[in-house]
Amino acid sequence: MFYSTAMGTRNLDIFDPDIYVAGVPHDAFHVLRTERPVSFHAEPPDGVGFWAITKYSDIVAISKDPATFSSWRGGTNIKDYPPDSLDVIRMLMVNMDPPQHTKFRRLTSTGFTPRQIARMEEYIRRAARTIVDEVIEDGRCDFVTRIAAELPLVVIADIMGVPQEDRHLVFDWSNRLIGFDDPEFQTSLEDAQEAAAEMWSYANQLAEGRKGGDGKDLTSVLINAVVDGEQLTEMEFDGFFLLLAVAGNETTRNLISGGMLALIDNPAQRARLLAEPQLLPTAVEEMLRWVTPVIHFRRTATKDVELRGEKIKEGDKVVLYYTSANRDEDVFASPQTFDVAREPNEHIAFGIGQHSCLGLNLARLEIRVMFEEILARMPDIELDGPVRRLRSNFINGVKQIPVTYTPGKRSEGGGEP
Repeated sequence: MFYSTAMGTRNLDIFDPDIYVAGVPHDAFHVLRTERPVSFHAEPPDGVGFWAITKYSDIVAISKDPATFSSWRGGTNIKDYPPDSLDVIRMLMVNMDPPQHTKFRRLTSTGFTPRQIARMEEYIRRAARTIVDEVIEDGRCDFVTRIAAELPLVVIADIMGVPQEDRHLVFDWSNRLIGFDDPEFQTSLEDAQEAAAEMWSYANQLAEGRKGGDGKDLTSVLINAVVDGEQLTEMEFDGFFLLLAVAGNETTRNLISGGMLALIDNPAQRARLLAEPQLLPTAVEEMLRWVTPVIHFRRTATKDVELRGEKIKEGDKVVLYYTSANRDEDVFASPQTFDVAREPNEHIAFGIGQHSCLGLNLARLEIRVMFEEILARMPDIELDGPVRRLRSNFINGVKQIPVTYTPGKRSEGGGEP
């Protein structure tokens, strides 16, 4: 999309995944927020196009109005799915509307209550310590695969009842499902479908041994759950397993990776955090705002509606750009500045409304504990080569961050979490 302004013609393409290899196009989003906060964009090569919503207040309002802006009608990805595929993805809670969404969210939320998450802190802390132990003596590693990816994988495997030796299967499936625009992970829709089929086959084998039991892991809870007098179908269970396994590790991995890059790129802020470790909770919120791992989700208009003078028709695709909302000048002071002490910080990196992230308390805990360990034991961590980013207009992801640091000793409390 090229847009002529007083400053000349600017490329405001926010769809092309190639653009995101260099990072989120924040300059384009700034122009859109300022001059065309509700704008229609092409969707090459054969899509019908979509409305980009870039202002914080509009995204909040739309997120709280599922009757007008549906997740179920067309799913939450920009791309339109063929009818048979759409039926399948509607089994994922992220693609449901009330009352179905309300019912299923109530079922899964039992594993993510604040009390449940608080009980996991010591386990998560041991896991973070072990992860750093595995690399601390080397003085260099790939931060993404050896540090950022490991903690969420360990934790989600535990929550789901997946044996720890199988957690890297979840890592591979997640990459192939989320990295659908990156040829390193997949080159076609068929690749993603194959990854989903492999995960579902695994999930069903796992569930078979939990039927009728009283296990506390989420696989046991889901396979034995009764919703409105009925148990979940195999497809409903498979959808839950896929969503929780992928969302439970992919976004946290990319937040930890992006948060580390933000500290490396802003040495004064890292120095302040090292000097004032009590700022870590606010620093975590700033990392969430700054990185915003999920760039967007889509809704579909269920009726004709007007927004900021633009006429959105029934059936139109409406895309909520959280990454833009989290740098909205009307909400955040100096939004292009990374500030570990930022308060208030009402970011919507976890979404807002009925579809706000189910695991937000768990994610916050994982991020805080992981950075406590990194800052204490690897305070001088620096880049040791080029950063490789995910080719995706959906996930703000990083594939590789080579780092170097002063080698240290393994902790006395090391070992398996």
